[in-house]
Order: sequence, then C-alpha cells, then structure tokens
Amino acid sequence: MQNELLHQIALTLVPNIGDVRAKALIHNFGDASSVFHAPKKAFEAIEGLGSKAIDSILQFKDFSRAEEEIGFIEKYKITPLFLTDKNYPQRLLNCYDSPPLLYFKGNTDLNCSKIVAIVGTRNHNDYGKKICEKLVEELVSEEVLVVSGLAFGIDSIAHKCAVKNNIKTVGVLAHGLDRVYPAQNTSLAKQMISCGGLLTEFKSNTIPDKQNFPGRNRIVAGISDAIIVIESGIKGGSLITAELANGYNKDVFAFPGRADDTKSEGCNYLIKNNKAALITSANDLLENMGWKKSKKPSPKKQRELFIELTSEEKVMVDILQSGEPIHIDELYFKSKLSSSAVAQALLMLEMQGIVSSLPGKVYKMN
Repeated sequence: MQNELLHQIALTLVPNIGDVRAKALIHNFGDASSVFHAPKKAFEAIEGLGSKAIDSILQFKDFSRAEEEIGFIEKYKITPLFLTDKNYPQRLLNCYDSPPLLYFKGNTDLNCSKIVAIVGTRNHNDYGKKICEKLVEELVSEEVLVVSGLAFGIDSIAHKCAVKNNIKTVGVLAHGLDRVYPAQNTSLAKQMISCGGLLTEFKSNTIPDKQNFPGRNRIVAGISDAIIVIESGIKGGSLITAELANGYNKDVFAFPGRADDTKSEGCNYLIKNNKAALITSANDLLENMGWKKSKKPSPKKQRELFIELTSEEKVMVDILQSGEPIHIDELYFKSKLSSSAVAQALLMLEMQGIVSSLPGKVYKMN
C-alpha cells in the first residue's frame, strides 16, 4: 500500500499529465504503480496522451518529493484519497476534470446522502449574513454536510454556523494542509476538523496562489448535490463555482437581492439567466431537491380552514371541489365574480395551502 501511495503522489507530480490524463492512465493500467512500470508502447496505445506526456512519465525520477509528502501525511494523520479508493468523493468521479488524489483531515463521510455547498462574497453585508445563518439553522434536522471554501465572508459564516449547530462541515482549500488561509480562520479550521474536516488536492508547502482558487471551486461544485449562492458580485468567485456546477449538471440556487445592490448583482444575474433557481429559504431548497419529508394530509385541519373562508373563496373551493385542474377563464365563467375577486381569492387559497397553481394559469385543489 505504501508503494502504491508513493506512485499515486508521484503521478500528480509528473509534468504534462494533469487530471484528465492521470485518470485515463489509471483507467488503462488499473493503478499508479503500473503506470510507472509500463513500457513506452503501452503508452502509445492510449489515445490523446501525446509524446510530451509519455516522455515525462518515462523520465520522471523525483520520487523523493512523494516520499516527503508521505512523511507529512503520516505525521499529521492525513487521509489520502485516490480516485480508486471507496472513500474518495464519488460525486467527483462524474466530473471530467476531478483531481485523481485528495488529502483529507477530518472525521466525516464525504459520500453522505446530502451535500450542500454554500458560497458567496467575501465582503458581505448584514442581509447576506442573516440569510446564510438562517439557511444553515433551518438545515439542522436535515442531516446535510455543508461545504464551502473557508474564505472570508459568506464561506466563513456558513462554516461557523454549521459548527455552532453541530452540522458537519468541510472546507475545501486552495493550498496544502500545512497552513490555513486566511490565517484568521485557524481556530475555525481546528473546530471543523472535529466537526467535518478540511479537504484539498494540493500537497504540503503549496501556498494559496491565485491560480489555485478556480481549482478549489471545481471541487466545491463537484462534491456537492446543490450549490447555493448568497450574495455575489458579477465577477465573484462564487459565480465561477456556479458556472462550474452548471457544467457538472448540478442543481444551483441563489438568493435574490435588491436590483441596485452590487453585492447581489451576481445572484440576480444567475436567476435572470436561468443559471440558478430562486430560493428564499431552506424549505425551497428541500422541495427542489426532493428532500422534503412528506406529511400525511390532515382532512380535519382542512375542514377547519374552510370554515374561515370568505364568500369568494368558498365559491372557488366549490368549483374546484371535483379535484380536476381548471383554467382560470373557466373559473371566471363559473363563479360570475370579477377578475380581481377571483385573483384575490385564489391567492389567499394558495397561501393557505388549499389550492395549487399549475403552469398555464390552471388551478386545482390540494
């Protein structure tokens, strides 16, 4: 196993390989050790590998760096996760550019049934803070894993609120596990290790360079079932995460903001361009994801509601009582009420959960 880990780490060090080619090599040879012991002809049979990549593998000698990383892993009790490991985040395997090797320090299941990523601006305002805290608090009973990027702003708020409410939370880093960036989140990171964990594709001594953050964002997007954007500028990193998530066919949601608020400009853009579904609460998220626990209808409660209906609402209920969907024009005709009275009655009935509106201006009883 130690020999295989050495070659797994080494594979990520070979120039001209990258994530996509590394996965293609594992697919062809089965494991990392076999890659480094294969003859040149075996590589030439792999479509799209290229002569530069083949030469880089055959000429690679820097196994000492891989040995150094193994020492770091053992000293700090870090768990390496290679793409063939059962504990590797399986959702990432569906992403074409997922990293072949991850480093994890924590105590949670990265393949749990519900994973939600919460991202947003570093320079949040009170609106974003309240929305984020309320969202996380509403997820307490849902057994979700909250993922974010441990950055200032919305990321940190999501992690802190998760820790406070005993929700598992994982921070995806743009650097090695030998440091925490920003340093002000060091205490938070330590708490997260015992209430979730820290995850990265980067080896120790990797600093948080600017080019590392898009790679970090793809893991946040790929590891999650749903990505929620809370406050983002039009050029924010959160928008990059949302775009990546859309490319991975993930569900993306956004909280709307004021039209003139630059901190919500990115969220409004995503909603406007159908790149994110609008939500205003955790309940919206749960319904959209099919995670909402179904409740048995209570006829008694409905009967009690009917007693308090206005005369116009009673007319609507009488017409819709058959249970068949009815177009609003037919409701106008049968009720003999004004259009405004019908609209008002239907709105109130919807708010009470008695009537549902369907596409095409059609209504039915619940």
